[in-house]
Amino acid sequence: MKVRVTSDSTCDLSDELIKKYNLSILPVSVILGDKVYHDGVDITPFDIFDYVKKTGKLPKTSATTIEEYKEFFTKELEEYDCIIHFTISSKASSCYSHAKAASEDFEGKVFVVDSYNLSSGQGLLVLKACDLISEGKTPKETIDIIEELKTRTNTSFVPDSLDYLHKGGRCSLASMMGAKILKLHPLIEMKDGKLFSKRRLQGRIDVCLKQYINELSKQYTSYDKTRCFVTHSNCEPEVVAPIIEQVKSLFDFDEILETKAGSTVTTHCGKNTLGLLFIYNE
Repeated sequence: MKVRVTSDSTCDLSDELIKKYNLSILPVSVILGDKVYHDGVDITPFDIFDYVKKTGKLPKTSATTIEEYKEFFTKELEEYDCIIHFTISSKASSCYSHAKAASEDFEGKVFVVDSYNLSSGQGLLVLKACDLISEGKTPKETIDIIEELKTRTNTSFVPDSLDYLHKGGRCSLASMMGAKILKLHPLIEMKDGKLFSKRRLQGRIDVCLKQYINELSKQYTSYDKTRCFVTHSNCEPEVVAPIIEQVKSLFDFDEILETKAGSTVTTHCGKNTLGLLFIYNE
């Protein structure tokens, strides 16, 4: 059986990884003013930074429609016997419900997985599915394993600024201004498919990121060593490089993958956000 693993673009996987694992990605729509763009196709995070700087407003994102999913699945099934498709958390978007509705037209050939994550937290599950299929697991066996792993995926990150979170209605003006004055940076974590602020770190962003990685290494002593992601929204190399070295020294991952957040995730987090994402053991 030829199985195709596919995902919405919210998985934030690089072109190199998409090619390496023979993935097919369905772009999510990003709306700037009255123009609709497609994540990873005709819009970049830099376009979003420019738009926000000029307008003071955040772009909007739009869930992929049922018809768009049907068209996508139909095309993929021309060459494959079945599809395992991953969406962003159902608690963050309607993508899952739309994809699930679309899958009903394909007589058990399309399996839709609610990743319960976003960005490379979703990407970790996509690549794990590829690993399992390559090991000879059936689609059902693969999905059963993924359903268990998705609740053990550390999807967390630290934004440099609360500006985008404020513009998106996720924090007050007072909180944003106070954070700037006191140099506070929220540690954002995904739990039960939703994002929440776990606590706040204080100091320069590079100092806070170092503290964040140290805390993760103490909290998660048992984890899937296959791979992790250091994912960021266009942080400067001098910020990212020391973090990767720190991860190397504190963890024992076989592969540390640096990826940049796509337009959908950048819309909500803003520039200079960084996270370490991996699957942990119970």
